[in-house]
Amino acid sequence: MTDNSFNDEQQRYLKGVTAGLHIARGVPGMAGLTGAKHLRPDDWHAQARIRAQAAGGELTSQEQAKADLNPLDMWSHMGDLAARGEYPKGDDVFLMKGNGLFYVAPNQDSYMCRLRMPGGIFSSHQFRGVAGLAATYGGGYTHVTTRANLQIREIGAADPVNVKMGLADLGILNNGAGGDNIRNITGSPLAGIDPQEIIDVTPLARQMHHHIINHRELYGLPRKFNIAFDGGGRISALEGTNDIGFSAVLPKAGGPLPRRPYFRMGLGGITGHQDFARDTGVMLKPEECVPVAHAVLKVFLMNGDRTDRDKARLKYVLDRWGFDKFMREVQKELPFTLRWFDLKRCEARGPAVRDGHMGVHDQAQAGYHYIGVICPVGRLSVKQMQQIADIADRYGDGKIRTTVWQNFVLGYIAEADLEPAIKAIEATGLHVEASPARTGMVACTGSFGCKFGNAETKGNAMKLVEHLEAKIELDTPINLNVTGCPNSCAQHYIGDIGLLGARVDDPDAEDPEDADQVDGFHVFIGGGYEDEQGIARELAASVPASQIPAYIENVLGLYLEERKNGERFVRYARRQDLDAFRERLAARSAAAADAQAASAAGPATDADTPECAKTALDSSVESEAEPLEDHDEAEAKRDEDQTNAA
Repeated sequence: MTDNSFNDEQQRYLKGVTAGLHIARGVPGMAGLTGAKHLRPDDWHAQARIRAQAAGGELTSQEQAKADLNPLDMWSHMGDLAARGEYPKGDDVFLMKGNGLFYVAPNQDSYMCRLRMPGGIFSSHQFRGVAGLAATYGGGYTHVTTRANLQIREIGAADPVNVKMGLADLGILNNGAGGDNIRNITGSPLAGIDPQEIIDVTPLARQMHHHIINHRELYGLPRKFNIAFDGGGRISALEGTNDIGFSAVLPKAGGPLPRRPYFRMGLGGITGHQDFARDTGVMLKPEECVPVAHAVLKVFLMNGDRTDRDKARLKYVLDRWGFDKFMREVQKELPFTLRWFDLKRCEARGPAVRDGHMGVHDQAQAGYHYIGVICPVGRLSVKQMQQIADIADRYGDGKIRTTVWQNFVLGYIAEADLEPAIKAIEATGLHVEASPARTGMVACTGSFGCKFGNAETKGNAMKLVEHLEAKIELDTPINLNVTGCPNSCAQHYIGDIGLLGARVDDPDAEDPEDADQVDGFHVFIGGGYEDEQGIARELAASVPASQIPAYIENVLGLYLEERKNGERFVRYARRQDLDAFRERLAARSAAAADAQAASAAGPATDADTPECAKTALDSSVESEAEPLEDHDEAEAKRDEDQTNAA
């Protein structure tokens, strides 16, 4: 009798029994299960898969692909594909991500390469080198990402290995920059030069980076994993949105701990699932952070869900076990005892400066300043990168500090060099000063280069900001987070105003019942981070992109008319009864309808985007984003939630 003679339930039972027998008898490589001293790196994951099957689970296709071939062992296969001028197919598309290479068809018939740079701090040499690779093998530009990182796009089939070798020559090692791995380690972008910071986190971000690179068992996790270090300075590292967030703190005077920098550890941040990292209650010396992160990762890799991609992030282990049990398991992996300490006995974090990532500011070193430079929706041309590297060498310390706000900072600018440095920056086509609307704008790749993107994000974000600059006078920065799909790479849930891409009926169709689907957005308000941490609430669903500029203009117009004592938008939004707010908004919108009809902005087109994007959508090929859940199910769930709320 063959397996085909059994029904699905019987086959799952047999697989579980077989896995259990393997555990009982000892299988090759399962040294830790048979009393030997050590597991080999790949065996940790093999053991976790066997346990999942022994419990009656069915491995996901991605887990099976990783079991068949570790992505780190794909070098020869990548070379063969490149020699034939072929792009990957099937499981190879997923496995290539473990090498930082994303085949992003159908939106672009090419690779995107994601880099790794701990803390986002590049040397001018590295910046020039990346520009050279983008010119030689890519599309002639890079994107600054929301993890203070860079991406090279439009890499042809013959060149992924050339790009990886070129990056390695620059000292940029991007293994594990995608797939089920630990992504780029972020840190405070002003680390080492911030007058407000408690501690310079640059060494910790660097140590964590190299720890990952040199521990093979930390690859191939149940799902992707994010780690950030925040030094308590002016610009937040958004550590609360990470799976592990380390936040620098100072114990209050007169307590049992000396007044020296420690770190609080938060776990489980994943704002796309509407959750921030929660404080674990432990206080860590700086030198304890990397060992504790390793212990957390080990517990996660052994116990994360390998059978359901939607439930495979760290958050769901914490939800299933609770923090107490999880931290007990972490303690078992450590050679020292964790230090428990009430957060109330720590000094409050200094305020995050909302526009601290742009413009001219003093730095900790007397006589020097840093300059925050605005990149429109994170895009830099090769020529601009080369010019910026020259400016960093001539006027600064030869470093370019990318930020989670998709821009960069140049430090160590002497007082006498400020004016010529600013003129040189503006000569590149970039700017130091920006409007309050442009200051906080971030936008993911969207349908330009991601198959999950329901809408073009960068072009629509630019149209929105330009409209607001022309129509309304803001006097405080507004965070506008524009994301193309529920994966929330641009973190729409933490924006003052968050836009989530959607497909909506064309409002200009002659026959509404036969309308084509066009770009649109769901609108959220009231998100925040650090001392204003919170998840935004949905204000409107399925607003066509052509109507978004006027809609957001009216939202901000009401805010300016109704705010109390200059309150910030996030506080204004959170005190609103949304039903009443919608009524006032509808009345205001109706009053401006005639003017809007005369000057309505059309939806963003390919020509509106910085790269002349193509917006084809096809669900058959994976891109760099990773689905939280089926999009149809996500839409259905959103509709159900709205019904329940009503």
